[in-house]
Amino acid sequence: MDVVGSRFGRPEPRRRVRDFMAGLLAPLPTKNCWTIAEHAGDDGPGGMQDLIGRARWDDAGVRADVRDFVAVKLGHPDGVLLIDETGDLKKGVHTVGVQRQYSGTAGKIENCQLAVHLSYASPAGHTLVDVALYLPKSWADDPARRVEAGVPDTVGFATKPQLARRLIDTALAGGLPCRWVAGDEAYGGDPHLAAALRDHRLGYVLAVACSHRVPTGLGIQRADQIATGLPTRAWQRISAGQGAKGHRYYDWAFVTLPLAADKHHGHHWLLVRRNRTTGELAFYRCWSPHLVPLHHLVAVAGRRWSIEESFQATKTGLGLDQHQHRRWRAWHRWTTLVIAAHAFLAAAAAASTTTPDGLIPITVNELRRLFHALVIEPARRVGDVIAWSIFRRQHQAEAKISHYARQALTEP
Repeated sequence: MDVVGSRFGRPEPRRRVRDFMAGLLAPLPTKNCWTIAEHAGDDGPGGMQDLIGRARWDDAGVRADVRDFVAVKLGHPDGVLLIDETGDLKKGVHTVGVQRQYSGTAGKIENCQLAVHLSYASPAGHTLVDVALYLPKSWADDPARRVEAGVPDTVGFATKPQLARRLIDTALAGGLPCRWVAGDEAYGGDPHLAAALRDHRLGYVLAVACSHRVPTGLGIQRADQIATGLPTRAWQRISAGQGAKGHRYYDWAFVTLPLAADKHHGHHWLLVRRNRTTGELAFYRCWSPHLVPLHHLVAVAGRRWSIEESFQATKTGLGLDQHQHRRWRAWHRWTTLVIAAHAFLAAAAAASTTTPDGLIPITVNELRRLFHALVIEPARRVGDVIAWSIFRRQHQAEAKISHYARQALTEP
């Protein structure tokens, strides 16, 4: 709150956002303005709903403060910017950005929202730092839906790689220290994003499809064709980093590609990963302004999985996908406060520099449990519990009367 408090002009919203973030950190069965207000001891959900939907504060400014906080607590010259999207399954058609589209979260086409996230990873830890909601063309080209959802006039259609580029540009302009960018095939297959990263002199390790075509000394070839011709001695067993069950070992090989005829120079590679059990191959286009060894590229590729850990932690523990807001501003505010809570946990976990024998280092999820139990668990009064029971039943009674009234108007 010392970091973001200045974004809220009066003490009332500062206290409100403090209580809201405490609710995000709490082990509530579901997280929405109702449950968070009850956890805070408010007399109803109106205050929390006002904070998210109507109060005056700049969510982009809060994310900028979070980025500065992350730069201080987790910053490292070899930091890696990670880009990926995640989907939130939704019903209906009125929530901003929702349509039937492919969601990697569900693994199929579903009615969902998609958002591109930027994460920061360094030897000290990793956390989400910024986000951009993907607005499909069906929304971008529909003035009525835009007005209903409160989409700003300045927002138009942009592809996910274009959104990722904007997030990266913002992070660099804000001074977030980094040397590399990593992402999956949705971003590795976009040549404009790769060119923009070279403009910034940022190295990258971006996944590409097996059908991706790259230049070689023998002409243009598919990535899987190049892998087929690699000799046995080209493969090395290298860990891509530690997972929950130890080191993640794969066989790796890389092929130096000819210099592109552009202004960036630097070094290009095709990196190939082979699963030691199944033999399945994965491919990456890599570039660096300086020559680097294979194990360095492998380390960057392995960092990309940390954004999946961040998605899991924010969805299961902080309610990233549990919002019930349909409008543009409310969605961004909810997501911004989740990002802030996650960054706080990541920084606090990084501050735990000693680990007793027989224990793993403290995790973000474990720290969230401890912090709530030992620091922010409120001294609940019996009266608060009873008052909320009365409020819920009163609200349900009013909703029932309104429903019957509407039904009477539509039936003969």
